[in-house]
Amino acid sequence: MLLTALDAHASRPRKSALARLFARGAGATPPRGLFIWGDVGGGKTLLLDLFHAAAAKIPNRRVHFHAFMADVHERIDRFRRGLKSGGSGRSDPIAAIADEIASEIDLLCFDEFAVHDIADAMILGRLFAQLFAQGVVVVATSNTPPEALYKDGLNRSLFLPFVDMLKERMAVFHLAAPRDYRLDAMGSERRYVVPLGRQATTLLDAHFRHLTGAQKSEPMEIASKGRRIRVPQAAAGVARFSFGDLCARPLGAGDFRKLADAFHTIILADVPVLDAARRNEVKRMIALVDILYDRKARLIVSAEAEPHDLWTGTTGSETAEFARTASRLVEMRSDAYWEAASRAGAKTKKARAI
Repeated sequence: MLLTALDAHASRPRKSALARLFARGAGATPPRGLFIWGDVGGGKTLLLDLFHAAAAKIPNRRVHFHAFMADVHERIDRFRRGLKSGGSGRSDPIAAIADEIASEIDLLCFDEFAVHDIADAMILGRLFAQLFAQGVVVVATSNTPPEALYKDGLNRSLFLPFVDMLKERMAVFHLAAPRDYRLDAMGSERRYVVPLGRQATTLLDAHFRHLTGAQKSEPMEIASKGRRIRVPQAAAGVARFSFGDLCARPLGAGDFRKLADAFHTIILADVPVLDAARRNEVKRMIALVDILYDRKARLIVSAEAEPHDLWTGTTGSETAEFARTASRLVEMRSDAYWEAASRAGAKTKKARAI
């Protein structure tokens, strides 16, 4: 059992990066991790969260893959700034970052493992080789098997050794769920409103008034990596945007995390049906929903069509990814999701107060 093996692995004395490398050669081999893949809505994230909760005594981190890669890029940038200022005697940022992460945790839990960016693809092989060498165990979920990661990506042949390494260091398990269980969850309130028009706008107005207690709303700005994200309407922890405000502008996953941290509820208006000519907007929509879902932020949407009819493209990685987005949009309008998000928000407020 992985958890039992992890308990024994994590109970060893914490060592330096160099000592961990020698320990591995002396036979202190860590247990294999786990790579769980399957269709959307099959329960992969639920299983990961249950495992993460059971492993609470083990130094670990549970993170969405987008957030992990953003953190890695930030650490690389910080390392390079240190080099320029003469603050580091090392020249390889990947080795330094692997040392940092391995000193912090024994277990890394990834949700929604997916690789689309050539820069990420090139970083991952080197980073994981060193994390595995230092005894970090990885448990991950994905919509695809390891061999389909970064499919059709630029210079994919350079990425394939990383796939082989994953299969060597992680047991691969296919979670074959009979259906998308999120489709069973329907909300008692209209939190996903179709079609677009005056009635949809009126309903979003009513949601905003109810959630803010009719407080006066104002535009504001959120700082994000030296830039400013404009919020057209905000009050009492609720922000209201149009689809164009968030998905037609050059915003990224880091910007969406800032919004999810700043607001407990996002109202997103006027989501159109999307086709292959709007791939950039589709990618931002996918990232936005992923991050709001991972952060347990609440979402209210008005759209031209139901979630599974919003994307009409038939080629490219967006087709499989948007299936996950549509499934999550269904779940995020449910009473169960809103109750869980409210509990998560209350827990965060209590932690901040302490």
